[in-house]
Amino acid sequence: FAPTNNAKKALLKENISEDEIFVTGNTVIDALLWMRDKLKTQNYAPNLPEDLLEDIKQKRVILVTGHRRENFGEGFEQICHAVLEVAISYPDVAFVYPVHLNPKVQKPVNRILTGQPNIWLIRPLDYPDLVLLMDKSYLVLTDSGGIQEEAPALGKPVLVMRETTERPEGIESGNARLVGTSKEKIISNLISLLENKAVYQEMSQAHNPYGDGKAAERIVSVLSRM
Repeated sequence: FAPTNNAKKALLKENISEDEIFVTGNTVIDALLWMRDKLKTQNYAPNLPEDLLEDIKQKRVILVTGHRRENFGEGFEQICHAVLEVAISYPDVAFVYPVHLNPKVQKPVNRILTGQPNIWLIRPLDYPDLVLLMDKSYLVLTDSGGIQEEAPALGKPVLVMRETTERPEGIESGNARLVGTSKEKIISNLISLLENKAVYQEMSQAHNPYGDGKAAERIVSVLSRM
């Protein structure tokens, strides 16, 4: 059960018979959309600061997640300075950063970003709160793997703070862009998405290659025929 056509091609290169490969989408998108809908129907009370919830209602939100080891040191310094510079220039935009507990993340993030009123440094989130925050975000700035699949399913452009990604489908489809950890590149791409509606719409409306929320149904359908 391959999540994407690229995954199917990889299996074919491993000499798996095409008759035994079924492109279904990724079940993580099923879980994401199920959770999003559940939160809406159950009037979910998020475990987030009240002031932040008010900001989310009034401002465009950029969700930031960063934790990868290859970005430790200079990479995180560049990321934080880019976020700070854009936050200062756009006080009507709220940056929300659930900060990973690793000290190599905590130290530069807290040193550089603490004190800017439109930057929220919060605890790591449980999945329901993360889904809610993604759903309410304008765009996502991340070095995470999973969020590269999840955010586009919610119509959110993704700027990927890595030099390479194991999820090339999002780059190819236009849902995501690789921006690395260059301060200048992060800033220019953030400003482009904040200022240029055509660029934003092109990324937010691109076809999500990772699934439509029906992967499990397809898998069950195949299994029931065997």
